[in-house]
Amino acid sequence: MSEAAWERTVRVATAEQTHALGSALGEVLERGDLLVLTGELGAGKTTFTQGLGEGLGVRAGVISPTFVLVRIHPNLPNGPRPGGPDLVHVDAYRLASAAEIDDIDLENTMDSSVTVVEWGRERVEHLADSRLDIEMHRTVGGSDAAVATREAGRDAVLDFDPEDDDEPRTIVFRGFGPRWSTVPEILEENA
Repeated sequence: MSEAAWERTVRVATAEQTHALGSALGEVLERGDLLVLTGELGAGKTTFTQGLGEGLGVRAGVISPTFVLVRIHPNLPNGPRPGGPDLVHVDAYRLASAAEIDDIDLENTMDSSVTVVEWGRERVEHLADSRLDIEMHRTVGGSDAAVATREAGRDAVLDFDPEDDDEPRTIVFRGFGPRWSTVPEILEENA
């Protein structure tokens, strides 16, 4: 895996802020953009993607594609970005390899859509020359606690209420490839 061109960390306090950050980023996304979302259960990946959808101007109702693997959300012709890209939302949690990603045939929509892949790290990097890697962490019961538990030789226990969307999150953005050679302005403003 190549080195990231840059890295920015943003802290948000609520689900509303997570959604708003996604929406602001969605406004600058272009056809062919690949975003890879990583984070423990309840970290806010779907909330962030809902914001992206709003910023892209796609049909409302973005939900996790956990059981169908892929959902396509079309751009609204009378929305905020008429003629803009569709949103292809993928959940790769149950997919074990890049070969299984290839089986769902994302190549057919990559050039005309923005593709967001939850749990896609080490599975989708081959799909595009550039990608925006987004790693999300819950502050309470999140990755720091899980890492400390694993290092102590115990199984990680997720200690959080999955319905509690209003706890702080840390979101780490990393840009790879020519499309993401510079930091988007929205991330400079929020860093």
